[in-house]
Amino acid sequence: MSGERRPGVGLRLLLRVIGAGLLIAIAAIHLDLYLTGYNTIPTIGPLFLFQVVVAFALGGLTLVTRSRLVAAAGALFALSTLGGYLLTVQFGLFGFREVRTTAGIVAGILEVLAFAVLGYYAATPDAGALAPASARNGAAGSGSRPVGSAQAAAAAAARRGGVGGTSDVLPGGVHTAADRAPRNLHGLDSLTGGVSPLLAVLGAAAVSVVALGLLAGALAAAPGGGGASSSASSGTQLKTAAIGGTTILVNASGRTLYWFAPDSSGKSVCNGSCASYWPPVSGPLKAGAGVTGSLATITRADGSIQETYNGHPLYTYVGDSGSGQENGNNLNLNGGLWHVVPVHG
Repeated sequence: MSGERRPGVGLRLLLRVIGAGLLIAIAAIHLDLYLTGYNTIPTIGPLFLFQVVVAFALGGLTLVTRSRLVAAAGALFALSTLGGYLLTVQFGLFGFREVRTTAGIVAGILEVLAFAVLGYYAATPDAGALAPASARNGAAGSGSRPVGSAQAAAAAAARRGGVGGTSDVLPGGVHTAADRAPRNLHGLDSLTGGVSPLLAVLGAAAVSVVALGLLAGALAAAPGGGGASSSASSGTQLKTAAIGGTTILVNASGRTLYWFAPDSSGKSVCNGSCASYWPPVSGPLKAGAGVTGSLATITRADGSIQETYNGHPLYTYVGDSGSGQENGNNLNLNGGLWHVVPVHG
């Protein structure tokens, strides 16, 4: 009846709201990462912005529609985004290798949850699709018929050219094609109508467990932030390089070095997630040819040793994939401005 609430409608609405909320939360995290530095990284920056737009769009569509297709797209998006993150953490992508951060861990967990919720929603039939199937099953049963089944049987018989409730059976008990058609359509409904809730739960849970395992393994092997960078080992020489028409300080492998404006002489204030994206340069180091400033070291809050140049603690930037790049120059991130270190002859 029109006034009755179909079973499962409330649960499916809740799943849509949760799934949409998870997608929007993922988009918000990616937007924050994009605005706080990823927009400066070639190729990776535009990919982050694309993920933000798609996640917001899928979240909105999931919330306002009942489409299982949209839910499936949201589930696959969450899983593919997680896969891209794992690939970037484990092997690097487009010359950039991700580091282990709290934001990355939270986003990864949310992506697994979004897949589980939206995958279950997409795999199970809508509550409205269950009623016709129940009616067909009841009509096919050998026992009692639902209310109105006699009229439905008569109408079906009339369409097949029969009379009343008689079936189209040729002499000898052979059924006509018209009589077999409802069963064929019923098989098609079973194929496109989704799977049982139990199978959906088992499938979503299996994929989610595998995804969480891969996430944990990748994060365990990923470099983390907060400690001194291993890109420059003790005793290595600092060098100079001409980038953008300016002679600047670089490490032994040619990576550009930076100083952070909020730092004070002898103290670094870049810790935690800041140090994940701006790895401190470990010391002590030696001055190579052309390096005319004063080298020294400081002890960071975590007890590691960091190199300084003319009193400025030195850092590299994860947005630089190799030598000759200065993607971190003049960025206002993590509470202040970042600059390359000029070297004057």
